[in-house]
Formats: sequence, C-alpha cells, structure tokens
Amino acid sequence: MGCESCTNGSGGQPAGCRNNGTCSSGGCSKLAVYDWLSNMEMPGHMAPFEYVEVRFKGTRKEFYRNSEKLSLNTGDAVILEATTGHDVGIVSITGELARLQMEKHNALKNTRDIRRVLRKASSDELALWREARGLEDPTMFKARELAGMLSLDMKISDVEYRGDKSKATFYYTAEGRVDFRELIRKLAETFRVRIEMRQIGARQEAARLGGIGSCGRELCCSTWLTDFRSVSTSAARYQQLALNTQKLAGQCGKLKCCLNYELDSYLDALKHFPKNPNKLKTKKGTAFHLKTDIFKALMWFIYADEASGTPIPIPVDRVKEILDMNAEGKYPEDLKDFAEIPEPVQEAFSNVVGQDSLTRFDKQKGRSGRSGKRKKSRKKGRGGPRADAGGNAPKQAGGRDKGGNKPENKQGGGPSNKKKRSNRPKRRRPDNNNGKTSGKSDS
Repeated sequence: MGCESCTNGSGGQPAGCRNNGTCSSGGCSKLAVYDWLSNMEMPGHMAPFEYVEVRFKGTRKEFYRNSEKLSLNTGDAVILEATTGHDVGIVSITGELARLQMEKHNALKNTRDIRRVLRKASSDELALWREARGLEDPTMFKARELAGMLSLDMKISDVEYRGDKSKATFYYTAEGRVDFRELIRKLAETFRVRIEMRQIGARQEAARLGGIGSCGRELCCSTWLTDFRSVSTSAARYQQLALNTQKLAGQCGKLKCCLNYELDSYLDALKHFPKNPNKLKTKKGTAFHLKTDIFKALMWFIYADEASGTPIPIPVDRVKEILDMNAEGKYPEDLKDFAEIPEPVQEAFSNVVGQDSLTRFDKQKGRSGRSGKRKKSRKKGRGGPRADAGGNAPKQAGGRDKGGNKPENKQGGGPSNKKKRSNRPKRRRPDNNNGKTSGKSDS
C-alpha cells in the first residue's frame, strides 16, 4: 500500500504502511489491483496505452488521459485536470491492464469527457495536498454540528478535499429528500471553499469507511467488491439459515452481500430434492418435514404424535420413493424402516489423564479430605515400638525402661519435665490466602 502519509521507499515511491486497506488516513488503495503485466515488454511497433487509472480517497477511482506522454508508474502522485483548478491523485494502473479495466467498465465507448494528466506532483503541491487532507476530519465534525443545529435528518459520513484546497465534497446518507441549502451557506461561510453535497447509499458508506466483518476479515465492499447486487431473504431460506436480521445484516444495516456467493451451488443441489415434501403418510401416522441437510442429502421427519421425539433422518431417494407410494395410495409401515442410521464413530484416542476437561480447574478438595490425610500421617508417625539400629529394644511408653524404672535426669538428677522434640520434619498447613503457608505445625 502507498498512501500520502507513508515514508518514501525505493525510487521515490511510497513505502506503504501495510495496513491492507484499513489505514486511518484513507489514502491506501482499498480496491487495489495487482499489475501482472508490469514486467512484460511491449512490442516495438506498439505504442503504450495512453490512459491510466488514478485513485483518490477511499474507493473512488477515475480514468485520465496521459496526453503529455509522461513516464508514469504505479504509485506516482500526479496533478490532474479539474473543472476549476487541479486535483492530486495516485496512479494505480497503467498500460494494458488499464485497457482491460476500461473495457470492463465500458469507459472506451466515450473518451471525450476523460480529463488529462497535467504533470507529476512537486514537493510543494504534495505539501498542500497533505495539509488539505489534514483538514477533513475537523471539517466533518463541524459539519455534523451545523447539520444538528439545523435539525436536518441526514448523516455526514465523510469529507474529501480537492488537492488545491479550493473545494470540499461532503458525502452523506439520508432516508428521504433533504433541503440543505441553508447548510451549504453556513459551510461556505465557515470554511471559505466551494461546497458539493453528494448523497450515497448505506453500502457505499460502508465501502468508504471500511471495517471488519463478522467473519473476522475486512469488508468485501472496501477491498474487492465493486458491484452491489440485491440480496433478499430467499437466499437465506435456500441455504437453510435462520431468519435472524441481526446475524444476516452487515455493518451497512442491509443483508450481507456474501449471502449470494454460494447461492448458485445451493440452487443446483436443491434440484435433486423433492419440491413439496411437507408430510409423509405411513400406517403409524403422518410425519412432517423438519429440516434438510443439503450436503449430506438427508431430510429429517418427525411424527405429529411424537412432537418431542427424535427426528428420523431419511435419504432423499427414499423420500421420493415414499412420496410415490403415497401418490398410489400405499403407506409404509414405519419411517424407521427407511431411516439411515449413522455408524458409531470410534474415537482415535481416549482421555485418560483428563486434561481436556473444561472444569478440571474448578474441582477443589474439601477440608475434610486434607484433615483425613493428616490424621493418617500422624498415625504412621506415632506407630508401635521399633528396634534401633543396634538391635536393642526401645523404651516403653512414659519414658520407663524394660524393668519399669524411670531414668534419672542427667542435668538435675530428677525426672525431666521438658517435652521431647520429635525428629520428624514439621509440616506446614497450607493457607488459602494467596497460596501462603501459616506458621502452625502439625506436631
């Protein structure tokens, strides 16, 4: 990408910010076309194509005549002919690819109204252009305030200045006709430029502003989509989608354009399905159509008497067979005889460790379990008498020897009143406060 606010790269061309069309300055080429003919040399007897494609702010692009035979490349800033004054734009396509684009837009039929490329832009002209682009956001906010003061039912979504700061174009959306003559007077008095009001639709507004769709990618209308076809709710019905306006509507408030992308494939697949399979009659009862899986070629039916039961999947060929039987006055015994029961799928692995459980961190052990473990550990530490390493029998409980006599105190000669310390390491009780341990021991 190459916008006017990016640094220059090799050859004086803009290096680009690589924002892929979401540049806040609005100068990036949102409808960029890869020039796959740029490295091909023209035949010696053939002159280069004299028309070039020039892009402006947002998605606006126009064709201009290179009457001066300038050496123009993609990304060059040029001065363009205008009604009064001049404009500044960025060359997007040159050569034979520009011819293909003009043929696609039927622009070669009438080339008299195509304006000329005057010259390449100088540094002073580019500085004036950047200054004009810097005034667009404050101008838009001020215009919204003026429109609100006049109580006009309109939304000003974007402002575009001409390269010589002599004209400003205001893009707005409105449901009906708006009398903005008083607004134009106030705008002209405030900004001292010529004012042009241009009404656009909701989809054109979304294309100019850009954004991220519900799929996680940039909007199609701001990156590659140029023709806006009408989208109806029947496209959602054919694709078995729920008619939820909040999910089917895009950022423009209209139905998403992507609903038409796969519509032809669904229509071709639905040709093999019966047209009106609303109900099937059997001896058990009447079953009504519930839903359809176009890709698996299955149709689900459910009995009227078993509304809370399990739907029965039946292949399309068997549904046609049952419809033919009903047309002849014959009724099968039960739809389950025609049902397609899916085979159980064997798992490639078994969850032995339990690491895939979403609630594995929510399981907490109770205090009773911890206290029970401590009791067991205490019992193990206070077991019965054991022989020492030399094979001598240990003393009995209460500090008496084998004969029943108490030992004498070595220090004072009397019995020792101090509590003997255990050689076992002290265990610290875990505290629930931020994983800290308390100073209390279990001994």
